[in-house]
Amino acid sequence: MIQAMHETYMQMAYQEALAAWEEDEVPVGAVIVYDNQVIAAAHNQRETLRDPTAHAEMIAITQAAESLGSWRLDRCTLYVTLEPCPMCAGAILQARLPQLVYGAPDPKAGAVHTLYELLADRRLNHRSQVVSGVLLEPCGEILTRFFAEKRRQGKK
Repeated sequence: MIQAMHETYMQMAYQEALAAWEEDEVPVGAVIVYDNQVIAAAHNQRETLRDPTAHAEMIAITQAAESLGSWRLDRCTLYVTLEPCPMCAGAILQARLPQLVYGAPDPKAGAVHTLYELLADRRLNHRSQVVSGVLLEPCGEILTRFFAEKRRQGKK
């Protein structure tokens, strides 16, 4: 039952990733859930906003904090299609998010399992539970297809 719930919310994050692709953004999407309700949904907007911090997770965290009227997201779960980078992992810790669920690992910038393990670092004052690999194949495949298309366009 929990796996089915994770897949349902990850599918919503995946829809955000598709919206990012339609805007010519790297296709990463995120949703934040509080008491079984989605309170934030976002996708990458770095190109659109010309903002290096406009990752899906960062935008969703800001939306969730506004929705709850608090920077403490201590009863929320973040779903994101790609393993968070160091910046986003730091924001997850700062927001006190107790749980992260992600789809695909990020071999170039992953800060949860792949390159770093920030969310489990006992030297920090907060840690988050992590579930990885939810809808792994579609979450990874959309990124592979996006970057393959970008490489093809670059050769024209």
